Amino acid sequence: MSSEVLMNAGEGGVVHVTLRHTGRLNAMSRPMWRQLRAVFEDVQRRADARCVLIAGEGGAFCAGGDISEYPSFRFDAAALRDFHENDVWGGLNAMIQCDVPIVAQISGACMGAGVEIASCCDIRVAGSGARFGAPIAKLGFPMAPREAQLVAGAVGDVTARQMLLEAATFSAPDMLARGFLSRVVADDMVATEALGSAQRIAALAPQAARMNKQTFRALKAPVALQNHALSAIENIVNGTADPYAYAASAEHREGISAFLDKRAPVF
Repeated sequence: MSSEVLMNAGEGGVVHVTLRHTGRLNAMSRPMWRQLRAVFEDVQRRADARCVLIAGEGGAFCAGGDISEYPSFRFDAAALRDFHENDVWGGLNAMIQCDVPIVAQISGACMGAGVEIASCCDIRVAGSGARFGAPIAKLGFPMAPREAQLVAGAVGDVTARQMLLEAATFSAPDMLARGFLSRVVADDMVATEALGSAQRIAALAPQAARMNKQTFRALKAPVALQNHALSAIENIVNGTADPYAYAASAEHREGISAFLDKRAPVF
């Protein structure tokens, strides 16, 4: 099965980024996370880039991570840390640090990694049939600390707790009401509406847009709290209690094994 993150320069400064994992609803593989980082680092360097439109191929945005890869690295704490801190966070942070506005075109499944990627976008346009969640509790593991901080900041604390503790999933109208989505349109109109949003952004002053994004990033970490906020997440990630120490735990193995065996997990 082919998996890749594609980038194509469109008209008027709109850069099209496509998540593609054939047969797996665009689930993110390790190579895709690395490609995502390379793509957005490239976009950041492009003077002619005015807006990014990111979408999944076919009828889904992104169904999560590629769980078929997980047994090869998830049960070792060092390998698990490398995956989340370098592969996954490398891709997400490249999006966060990109000064070019990003529009998400969301159809179908937007789960786990899909919610994380969408959380890095500035405008989120979804089809009415899209579904959102991060039901990884069914797989026996928590969301990595930096990723949880990102998602909670985008979807809100209440919604993040429901996603992670109840394995709750939500409809597009639900997520619009909760403030995560910019617009919800009919499924057959989502591509047109998302492209229209990207084109409207691209037609405006590009340097002003980049400066606005820099300001928005700064506002996420007010000067008076910045050092404290940074130390808090660093203490979680790099403190004495390793957040990836669960790698070899029985429930972690059971959750992933059950998914791959297509059976209900027993925790």
